[in-house]
Amino acid sequence: MKRTIIDAGQLELNDKVVAIKRVSKTVKGGRTMRFSALVVVGDGNGHVGAGLGKAGEVPEAIRKGKEAAIKNLVEVPRDENNSIPHDYLGEFGSASVLLKRAPEGTGIIAGGPVRSVVELAGIRNIRTKSLGSNNKTNVVLATIEGLLKLKTPEEVAKNRGKSVEEVVC
Repeated sequence: MKRTIIDAGQLELNDKVVAIKRVSKTVKGGRTMRFSALVVVGDGNGHVGAGLGKAGEVPEAIRKGKEAAIKNLVEVPRDENNSIPHDYLGEFGSASVLLKRAPEGTGIIAGGPVRSVVELAGIRNIRTKSLGSNNKTNVVLATIEGLLKLKTPEEVAKNRGKSVEEVVC
């Protein structure tokens, strides 16, 4: 994976809580309740990250999730239509997310967890389909994995030793 470390201090990040779960642990004295929050952050301009926060209170779990997401920011390539450069199938665990590029005016055609990620990444035109597991955490991570593996035409041309025009045609 080509995870580039991004200084979040320069970016104006928005966050979105994708899921909050109440989890319980049975101990000698009964059950202890805790909360788990899945948070996605992004600047709407090609940077996005996801994090999981766990705590005894919901606001604390969200804060921890946001901090974890900021630490996991990645850069997403986009084309001139504010779409992705090419189609890709992102996988994480048993969740798979098919990401398909779309022309201008298509909008975001995606389910809940995937929509949160692509909106905060700044992608305006995309078609997606969630396949396999519908676990929200794995779907979000599969989407980020797919976006992370995308290559720009410039990268492909450089790797093949050709010009961008030869690769795009």
